[in-house]
Amino acid sequence: MTAPGPASATPGTTADPAPGVAPSDPWERFGWLMGAIWIVFLVFPIGAAATADTDPVWRGVGVAVVVAFGVVYLWGLARSSRADDWAEVVWVGWTHLGTMVALQLLASLVIGMDALYLLPFVISFASFTLPLRVALSLNGAGVLSAVAIPWAAGQLSEMRHFIPIVALVGISTGLIRVINQRQVEHRAVAEDLALVAERERVARDVHDVIGHSLTVVTVKAELAERLVDTDPARAKAELAEIRSLSREALAEIRATVAGLRVARLSDELASAERALSGAGIEAELPDDPAVVDPRHRIVVAWVLREAVTNVVRHSGASRCVVELGSNLLRVTDDGTGVAGRREGNGLRGARERVAAAGGTLTVGEGPEGRGTAVEVRL
Repeated sequence: MTAPGPASATPGTTADPAPGVAPSDPWERFGWLMGAIWIVFLVFPIGAAATADTDPVWRGVGVAVVVAFGVVYLWGLARSSRADDWAEVVWVGWTHLGTMVALQLLASLVIGMDALYLLPFVISFASFTLPLRVALSLNGAGVLSAVAIPWAAGQLSEMRHFIPIVALVGISTGLIRVINQRQVEHRAVAEDLALVAERERVARDVHDVIGHSLTVVTVKAELAERLVDTDPARAKAELAEIRSLSREALAEIRATVAGLRVARLSDELASAERALSGAGIEAELPDDPAVVDPRHRIVVAWVLREAVTNVVRHSGASRCVVELGSNLLRVTDDGTGVAGRREGNGLRGARERVAAAGGTLTVGEGPEGRGTAVEVRL
């Protein structure tokens, strides 16, 4: 009798994911069909049971046991592929595997050594439904039993054609399981890194939005405070603009958290003019933002926002110049400079944005050794 075996019986859930994680691919639920293909090889132990040298009743029992073994195997594959989490897969694995082993032992009472032909199904099922270490241990035990049992029974020579097949099933299913396990671990790490990157993006965007908006609001509030006695009409106008800016900032924060915030260069130039004039800083700004390569405008807009915010908050400057080019942004002021000043989160975030776009951001002294110069090249 030839000795077939399921060389790649792969249920839908083939690795050891975190509990509560359902398959990410809906087609994984049909992966058990790959294992079901090999059920045709049960025709050999069924034939052995049907032709066994015993009473017809026992032959019928033997055939029924082997058929029941196949049904339990298929049902276990289908249930494990539809499990909602890994804990359920393991429960299905243990319960069905125990039933399969019991049926195999029962079949051995009728077909004797030919019951070992059910062993590849047991090995493959255990490989994909139990925790990795347990699965590999049972895998190795199954291969060893394929050698030890015939040897103990004095039939090793008769089963020599079967042992390599069991070994092949054990090695192939073990390797597939280990590879799938590593894929799950890699996917989990990738998801964690993506989550961290998203958190950093939101934190960076919220910092840029809040930092700039609150700086402008603070400057205008200070101006309104100074004007409230001398020029009440203008103070009232400044307060109205503060209210408008606060609403804009709130909308921007909501959009940022939702991942929808996109800085526009023309808007940032207009915002820079308001912020600088409100702080009493003379602003020299370009008239046409279209000079910047469209691919770089979003990055340039974010960096412009951060650079102008720093000029207003920290520079003590009286004049600020913004220059734009196809792949260039330069913001200079005549303030106190960068000596002794620690780089803040906003500037680090801007540097990350520029680096992600393939450019460089440098911070140094302004013209004639005075003030600060922030330059971006993309």
